[in-house]
Amino acid sequence: MTEISGKAAVVTGGGSGIGMGLAKELARQGASVAIADIILANARKVADAINAAGGKAVAIECDVTDRASVKAMKNAATAALGPIQLVFANAGATSFDPLVEMSDDDVDWIIDVNLMGVMRTTQAFLPDMINAGGGHVCATASMAGLLPGWIPTHAPYSAAKAGIIGLMMNLSIELGEHGIHTTSYCPGGVATGMKQNNAKYRPAKFGGPGEGEVHVSQDSIDVAASQAFYTPEAIAPMVLDAVKHNRAFAFDHPEQRVHFRTTYSDVVEACYDATDAWEQEHGVPDANPTGPVLLQPAG
Repeated sequence: MTEISGKAAVVTGGGSGIGMGLAKELARQGASVAIADIILANARKVADAINAAGGKAVAIECDVTDRASVKAMKNAATAALGPIQLVFANAGATSFDPLVEMSDDDVDWIIDVNLMGVMRTTQAFLPDMINAGGGHVCATASMAGLLPGWIPTHAPYSAAKAGIIGLMMNLSIELGEHGIHTTSYCPGGVATGMKQNNAKYRPAKFGGPGEGEVHVSQDSIDVAASQAFYTPEAIAPMVLDAVKHNRAFAFDHPEQRVHFRTTYSDVVEACYDATDAWEQEHGVPDANPTGPVLLQPAG
């Protein structure tokens, strides 16, 4: 079990949406919380609300696309709350434009925020978690990352979110001996206001910030229209339950299991079946007689 009460936590993108819901629920369950956001005023509103309710929170400005900013945020969070053992790498951005219509800045921003932002945040806090002998990293991925063939015109976003899942699952092996666990949270429909506010979070180096809503294709609208969208406050306890039980994934729409089967699991199994059939007809390929190169002695 991962304990929440009495621990210090950090939530990136904590000034709104899912991050805000997680920060408030962490405080309600007894954690002190550093709320990091690229818009400091938003982080302050959330921190003020937590403190007014009797919790403990601090607001810190942070751009997760800037490694120096992440390191400064880590130092500020630790100075205010002590060593951080609960890391919620949540900051993100979205896009529903076809890849061929996206500029280089569009693509770089989506990949940098969603994947590298999680990587930088995790990397910054791991040494202290290892020294403390335990902790938990929960990264906000997406059902679009777990099911990249489900939602159309979402290619860079799906790629980045799938990368988060790979990062978390591999780190769980790497960090197991240190008592550190990981969770990939895959939202399946949460009302966050991202459609209206996404451009405001775009750093200047990627051509922002800006105004205007995210353009969503009709195919994507059709998929979204079939889903129930929950509030950040409603899903936060579900996510923390997964963290407390050290689950590899946190979901908020169990009925989406059918989409996992039809757009991912069944597709992968069919490809394995095809490989089995090929080997039955043509035979198993010859193996390298010298064995795997990685197993050869060094030097």
